[in-house]
Amino acid sequence: MSKEQFVVTIVGGGSRYTPGILKMLVAEKDRFPLSKAVLYDNEYERNAKIGEYGRILMSEYYPECEVVDTTDPETAFTGIDFAFMQIRAGRLKMRASDEHIALKHGCIGQETCGAGGFAYGMRSIPAVCDIIKDIRKYSPEAWVLNYSNPAAIVAEATKRVFPGDKRIINICDMPVGIMNQYADELGVPRNSIEARYFGLNHYGWFTAILDKKTGEDYLPRLREIFSEDLPEDAFSDIDPSWSATFHFMRKMVRECSDGMMPNTYLQYYLYRDHMLAHEDPNHTRADECMEGHEKQIFEMVEEVIANGKLEGTKHAFTIESLKDDDHASYIADLAYAISHNTHDVFLCMTENTGIIPNFSESAMVEVPCMIGANGVEPLNVGEIPTFQKGLLENQFAYEKLTVDACLEGSYRKALDALTLNRLVGDTDRARALLDDYIEANKGYWPELN
Repeated sequence: MSKEQFVVTIVGGGSRYTPGILKMLVAEKDRFPLSKAVLYDNEYERNAKIGEYGRILMSEYYPECEVVDTTDPETAFTGIDFAFMQIRAGRLKMRASDEHIALKHGCIGQETCGAGGFAYGMRSIPAVCDIIKDIRKYSPEAWVLNYSNPAAIVAEATKRVFPGDKRIINICDMPVGIMNQYADELGVPRNSIEARYFGLNHYGWFTAILDKKTGEDYLPRLREIFSEDLPEDAFSDIDPSWSATFHFMRKMVRECSDGMMPNTYLQYYLYRDHMLAHEDPNHTRADECMEGHEKQIFEMVEEVIANGKLEGTKHAFTIESLKDDDHASYIADLAYAISHNTHDVFLCMTENTGIIPNFSESAMVEVPCMIGANGVEPLNVGEIPTFQKGLLENQFAYEKLTVDACLEGSYRKALDALTLNRLVGDTDRARALLDDYIEANKGYWPELN
């Protein structure tokens, strides 16, 4: 697929993450050159702001790359090579609604897990699928790199709605963030290690952390590090919520990891009561994001637009400083692997088909995959232990029923999905949650009968 220059559309161009993606495309311009970056969103004002920021950015750092912002699908998707999909149906306002409703009913309020993840999934499925239909209408051969949440539910839906479409790749930045933290703890460069892992998105286990050159497995050393009593100021250089998460990882490693390293999200499922007790029903993670990162990003964008430049201001940067943005760097790395047929290993979601022989064949599992010009080539995992299998079968059944409910417009299957979810687990509670979510999501969810 190697070309002189590529055209990329960022779907969800008005996102707080888009400035970071644009900067990363600047950093990657020598190995992944662009002629155009298109920002597409259904919210004109946010998209236009980021678009203007992007034009100022590129005029200084990447003048050969045109930046276009649009709300028109034909303009956005005609003649493109890649679509980077990062949509959030309902924005952070609806995420906050999801989390507060869950807490009202005595459930964990979290973006992608439990009741909140169900509500978000029911919004995301139609939004993502409608956009991919537009992409396929205007650019049938474009690569769709989807990292819209909740990724496991979205991956299950795209598998069904677009059967056999090998140019849709579902991927998540969470394993990348975890691997960056592991690399820091080990004192090795992030790009010198790769993971062996199995599970569903936000629901899996690392089985090896391998040195790419020597094959040495660092997992035993990591388990020792995370089993030790760490000082209170450990992880003080990261977001406080994530610092607390990595501190709590010690407990998971000691008590329930079977020689593996659990994904951080498993804290919600394995220690539900503890996590619920530490939730603030008046101020959730969505509230933190709206008041913190989202506000900061748009203040920065508005300052750059007001100044008409980055150079000579506090927002100027060097290419070397751009290598630490997990959300942006992995998607650029993935596009490069496809365009240059590198066969680098990424953790992606792909249909099981025997990768894990003792798990549902139709499940969209998250496993190591080689990525090249033909897309995803999964590595074999082998049979998994009974404990992990039991947890995964339950989670997959919940995710499958959620997609059924959305695509079929079935109230019964929506209720079954919520009842089955380990963070809900009670039919009366599930019904109360579902009815509140239906009311809150009018205009976002399909009608349920």
